[in-house]
Amino acid sequence: MFRTLFLMLVLLAGLIAGPYLSGKQGYVLIETGSYSIEMSITTLVVFFVIAMAIVYAVEWVVTRFFRLSSNTYGWFSRRKRIKAQKQTLEGLMRMNEGDYSKAEKLIGKNAKHSDEPILNFIKAAEAAQQRGDDFSANNYLIQATELAGTDNLVVEIARTRILLQQNKLPAARSSVDSLLVMTHRNKEVLKLAVEIYLRSKAYQALDKILDQIENSGLYSPTEFVELQHQVEDGLLDEKMNEEGVDGLLEWWDNQSRKRRNDLYVKVGLISRLIDCNDHESAAELAVEALKKVDDHSPLSQQLCRQITRLQPSDNSKLLKLVEKRIKQAGENQCCCMNRALGYLYVRNNEFAKASNAFKKVIEKKDHLEPHDITMATYVFEQNGDIEAARQLREESLKSAMSVQDVPQPEKETETDNLMLERK
Repeated sequence: MFRTLFLMLVLLAGLIAGPYLSGKQGYVLIETGSYSIEMSITTLVVFFVIAMAIVYAVEWVVTRFFRLSSNTYGWFSRRKRIKAQKQTLEGLMRMNEGDYSKAEKLIGKNAKHSDEPILNFIKAAEAAQQRGDDFSANNYLIQATELAGTDNLVVEIARTRILLQQNKLPAARSSVDSLLVMTHRNKEVLKLAVEIYLRSKAYQALDKILDQIENSGLYSPTEFVELQHQVEDGLLDEKMNEEGVDGLLEWWDNQSRKRRNDLYVKVGLISRLIDCNDHESAAELAVEALKKVDDHSPLSQQLCRQITRLQPSDNSKLLKLVEKRIKQAGENQCCCMNRALGYLYVRNNEFAKASNAFKKVIEKKDHLEPHDITMATYVFEQNGDIEAARQLREESLKSAMSVQDVPQPEKETETDNLMLERK
C-alpha cells in the first residue's frame, strides 16, 4: 500500500513539474567505460519510476512464491498433526481394550508429529512391553530420552516401571534410587520404590523412606501400618538369618526410641530370639513388653503366645508379672493369660498351680488353641488327676471323631418321573 502510494506521488510530481521544466530541461550524462548515456531530467524521473515499479513487482512475485511454499508446508504439517492426534486417541482406546500390538503401531507411528511426542513414545513403549517386546520398548524409550534429555522425570519413571515389568530388579533398583535423588516427594516415585524394594527385599532402603511415604498420603493409615509391619518383619528376619542373635540385639540397640517403644517390633524380636534359642534376652524383653501392653490390644495375645515358648533359667519376674496382670485382665484376655501362666508353672514343675490355670483355659471352648487339650491332659496326669485327664482325652476324641449328619437333597430324574407316571 505504501509503495503504491509512493509511486503515485512520484508520477504526480512528474506531471506537475514536467510542464514547468519543459522549457528548462537540464542535461544528464551517465558515462561508464566506453558507454555514455545522455538524457533529460524528465526522462530520468520516468526511468526511475519504471525501475522502482519493476523492483516492487519482482519483490511481490518472490514474496508470493515463498508464502505459497510456507502455506503448503503448513498445510502438510497441520494435516500430519491432526492425523497423529487421531491415531494417538485410537491407540489409547486400543490399549485399554488390550490390543497392545495395534496400539503400539498407532501411537508410535506418527509420534514426532503429535502435540506431546515424548508421551507418545512412552505409551508406545508401555504397549510394546505389554506384548513382551523388550527391544521395541527400549527403542521407544531411547527416542523419548533423545527428545526430553536425560533428566526428564516422566521418561525416567516410565523407564523404571518398564524395567520392573521386565523383572530386571537390579536395574529397576538403581533407577528408582536415582529418581529418589531427583524427587523424594513424588507419589509415583514413592509407589514404585515401595514395590521395587519389597520385591527385591531391600528392607533397609525402604525403612529409610517410610517417613516420606507416610507424609505423602499415598496409603491410608491402616495400609501404612501394614507396610510398616512388613518392613519391620523383613528387617528382623534379615538380621536373624544373616547375623543371628548378636545381629538382632545390636540392631535393636541402634534403633530410635520410637521403634524401641513399638510393641509390634518388640514382640517380633522376642519371637526371633526364641527361635535363636536366646531365652534369657527374650524373657527380659517380654517383661518390658508385658508392663506396657494393653489388655485389649491384639499384641497382648501374641505376647502371651511367645511367653508360652519361653524357657529361661529364672522366670520368677515374668511369673509374678503375669499373676499380677491376670487379676486385671478381661474375660477374653484372661484365657491367654491363664495359658501363659500354666506354661510358666509347668517350666517350674508346679503342676498343681498349672492344673488350676489350664482348667480355666479349657472352660473357654471358643478360645482354645490346638495344643491346649494336649498340654492340659499332660498337666492333669502329672498332678495325679487321672480322672480329669481321662475325661478330657475322651472329650477330645469324641470331638475329633464326630461327624455331622448332612441332609442329602432329593434328586428326581426324568426316569423316576416317567416310572411314577407309569405306575
